[in-house]
Amino acid sequence: MPEKNHNESELEVKLSEFEILCKTKGLKITPQRIAVYRALIASSCHPTAEEVYQQVRRDLSNISLDTVNRTLHTLTEIGAAFVVEGTGQPRRYDGGGEGHQHFRCIKCGRIVDFHYEPFDNITVPELLDRQFAVLRKTVYFEGLCDVCMGTKQLIN
Repeated sequence: MPEKNHNESELEVKLSEFEILCKTKGLKITPQRIAVYRALIASSCHPTAEEVYQQVRRDLSNISLDTVNRTLHTLTEIGAAFVVEGTGQPRRYDGGGEGHQHFRCIKCGRIVDFHYEPFDNITVPELLDRQFAVLRKTVYFEGLCDVCMGTKQLIN
């Protein structure tokens, strides 16, 4: 699982914010939660639970895949992580809290973060707004990535 180019102080800030979020939500700050969250935010890809598990068990050899799965589920419930939408693939997780959107290559499965500011303020259609409580709005594109097209010039 490739790592993002975060410096240690950025990771520490994110971990500190995560601990505050856990306290706010009434969750214990366990070594397992910290390790799973750290692996998620340090990843430069959008890892599956299995990939997070493989990373975390390097430091916590007795952690189980079930614990990682349950922890990732908890992280999504409290808003510390998100499931990147997709079809027919294992769930992929995103620990990047800053506003962004996703592009997924339908050939190789690579997921690329991008940010297009107009998508930050998508209006919920009135019909939905009256009938439902929309909790999250996401924009997700699918197509062929630069590598699969052989052009290597899209967003990285």
